[in-house]
Amino acid sequence: MTYQFDRFLRFEELTDWLRQTVAAHPGIATLEQYGTSHEGRALWLVTITDSSTGTHDTKPAMWVDANIHSVEVTGSVAALHLIDRLVNGFAAGDPTVVEALRTRTFYVVPRVNPDGAEAALSDSPRYRRSSMRPWPWTDRHRWPGLQSNDVDGNGRILSMRITDPNGAWVEHPQQPLLMIPVDHPSAPEGAQRYRVLSEGTVENYDGFTVPTPRSVEGLDMNRNFPAGWGTGVTGSGDHPLSEPEIDALVRAVTARPNVCGYNAYHTSGGFLLRPSSTKPDSQLSPNDVWMFKKIAEKCTELTTYPAHSVFEDLTWDKSDTMSGAADDWAYEHLGVFSWTTEFWDAIAAATPGRSGKHIWYEGPTVEQELAVIEWAKTNAPDTLHPWRAFDHPQLGTLEIGGTDDFLLWTNAPASCLRAEVAPHSEFAIHQAMLSPRLEILHTGTERLGDDTWRVDVGIANTGWLPTHVTEVARTNHLCRPGWVQVDGADTMGSPERVPFGNLAGRSAFLLAGGFRNDGTPDRNLTSWVVRAGAGTQITFTASHDRAGTVTTTITLG
Repeated sequence: MTYQFDRFLRFEELTDWLRQTVAAHPGIATLEQYGTSHEGRALWLVTITDSSTGTHDTKPAMWVDANIHSVEVTGSVAALHLIDRLVNGFAAGDPTVVEALRTRTFYVVPRVNPDGAEAALSDSPRYRRSSMRPWPWTDRHRWPGLQSNDVDGNGRILSMRITDPNGAWVEHPQQPLLMIPVDHPSAPEGAQRYRVLSEGTVENYDGFTVPTPRSVEGLDMNRNFPAGWGTGVTGSGDHPLSEPEIDALVRAVTARPNVCGYNAYHTSGGFLLRPSSTKPDSQLSPNDVWMFKKIAEKCTELTTYPAHSVFEDLTWDKSDTMSGAADDWAYEHLGVFSWTTEFWDAIAAATPGRSGKHIWYEGPTVEQELAVIEWAKTNAPDTLHPWRAFDHPQLGTLEIGGTDDFLLWTNAPASCLRAEVAPHSEFAIHQAMLSPRLEILHTGTERLGDDTWRVDVGIANTGWLPTHVTEVARTNHLCRPGWVQVDGADTMGSPERVPFGNLAGRSAFLLAGGFRNDGTPDRNLTSWVVRAGAGTQITFTASHDRAGTVTTTITLG
């Protein structure tokens, strides 16, 4: 199938595209099912590396997953674009991609939550935070009040407005699609007032009140990770990893200790987020904070997206934090630099400015909403819907219309999708290439007697990051030390395998206060005395979970 990254794929089409893409690139890509969703859909993982230079688990790796929240389908498009960029870039001989796949591995999960995404993309859409599993009321009891759904059957969930002399909203005088607060300076004196609701039906309507209860499916799978999990966090689930999608994801990542970087693709806001969600930077390692900021500079350069600390910059109430998230888990429990990319900023597309750091709480201003609607007239006209009368089954005569927020505010419109996600594939490649990389740079032999030799091997981390990746990994012992081994000769009672711990990367030299006195914290020399005849071949192997496994063979004498 031909796919131009200009639309959202439903599950079967996404699966077909993955199978066809992997089948067309057998030397570098594989597809596997790493788990099964609540509703029985396959959870797909694509592994991409140049198999001629080693198996996927012998190279440092970058992990990218997407679409954990059901409506955030732009993330899936970005993940598919990354897969396409890697396999076709390699086939075309792109030197950046060729080197990346020769020396690194990419693990890509294009849809963490296929059930929720399928509901959002269905002909009669249902928008949920994430899982379609009923929770906390597993009997699917629907409490009285507004239940979001496509009540008029046109395949979209828009807004409903009801005339109400005490309503809080009026039409904007120049743009009737836009409802503005009655006390806004632009609100006309004496204008018709409305009460505004999301499109849906009202359960057990009493003729006067319209409560807004939580959805029957109230889970937030990005609060189900072990880091900071708690019952006080909305949608956190029954216990950490209670959801099959998150349990499978955590098991898949931890089964791959070569993962050195993590990025979860979400929407929206147009920014790159980093840990912590629960602690200020002053409680993190200063070296790690410096590294986070240094890496993020490249994201801003490539994509224009600014970077923010979730706690420092985006948390509205510092006493009510958003714990149990994937990026916190990857940083705190795995000890790797982890990110959440929030794709798409409609305000940035329509105005010279960007969404503010508190856009999720304050929302856009009236002026920003007006600019986005004007922009959409040209760039996304299918997201604008004039108000039309509708006989609602509970509320009687009202009007349905306004903007299709799913396709305009939450996700990038079709006309912008490819251009929005493409630069982030370059950032993913950049992140992968920052990982530590183990190489054997020196071997030596010295004859000590007829069949006795001193042999040595010099290894180095030639990557940017240290082999332990983060300070939190080093101090909390979150990764195993590396080791070197000699085979093919009698080591005369000494161990064949010797640990070397961890090695610095090039980034360490940038934190040396500007003084050019590097030393060799990135290198290790290991020696053995062995017994073997001249002409014997011996093999050196060096390995570190995060920096890869390398071997070389020498001949004695």
